Amino acid sequence: MYLASPYSHPDPKVREERYVLACKKAAELMLAGKVIFCPIAHSHPIAEHMPVGKIVDGAFWKRQDEPYVAICDEMIVYMLPGWDKSSGIAHEVRVAEQRGIPITYIE
Repeated sequence: MYLASPYSHPDPKVREERYVLACKKAAELMLAGKVIFCPIAHSHPIAEHMPVGKIVDGAFWKRQDEPYVAICDEMIVYMLPGWDKSSGIAHEVRVAEQRGIPITYIE
């Protein structure tokens, strides 16, 4: 299962909070027996090591995450504040819909 959640935000504190919440939700789902890929848990620590001044935008991360969406058997959208304004989640949902992948929305 692919756990989609919002991440991008101009405030680094908001990004950090979203990262922590996504990791907690992934842990909860894993403990409930689900097999989860959480792109935020994977990408946030990597983003912290990108060169200063290097432009790593949403298109960069969409390119990284789309192959994982394409092979998942289900998508879970974690509806944290801002999820409905996230272009990344919108893209992930479109890819899942195009491939007939079931999508579940959770709070």
